[in-house]
Amino acid sequence: MSTRNELGACIFEIRRSPLVTELASRGHAVTAIARHPEKIAAQANVTAKPGDVLDQTGLTQLFAGHDAAISSVHFLDSDPVRLIGAARDSKVGRYLVVGGAGSLEVAPGVRLVTIPAFPAQYKAEAEKGGAFLDLLRQEKDLNWTFLSPSALFVPGERTGKFRLGTDQLLTATDGKSSISFEDFAVALADEIERPAHIRARFTVGY
Repeated sequence: MSTRNELGACIFEIRRSPLVTELASRGHAVTAIARHPEKIAAQANVTAKPGDVLDQTGLTQLFAGHDAAISSVHFLDSDPVRLIGAARDSKVGRYLVVGGAGSLEVAPGVRLVTIPAFPAQYKAEAEKGGAFLDLLRQEKDLNWTFLSPSALFVPGERTGKFRLGTDQLLTATDGKSSISFEDFAVALADEIERPAHIRARFTVGY
């Protein structure tokens, strides 16, 4: 891993622009990949490049030479086999995935996505996210990390104050399970700078 101001991160960015902002603000060189790179806001330390989430060969070339590659894409619009394959073939230092809350446990062996109260409109996305995690857990050599947000994952404030967990859904004393995009980005950037969850899933919440 490079020193902080030399670290090169490659983000296949669709959902979470705060990730780009957080890493760039820390002085890291960020390659932001998108189907329409012209839509990525110009900022210091960020280079926008075109890429297709289904183009394994192209992603392999884009990931190569970076300390870390981060997938922040909709699971239903992507192919985990191709994404994992691109990360493996590129020999990128680390592969990190913006996960979902659906695969977190609410009781031993019981995933959130399986409970009756889970919103039907999000179930297919959550199930595919869980399948992505299951595939990663079969990898023998890839240095992967899967970060799941809490149940409520929305724009908010960057407080830098949150809790980390492993496979269980985090809830506050009022029973609410939440994290802002901004604090999620802080947790992921912290993990890149100070690796603590190699070949593992962890979660973040208030």
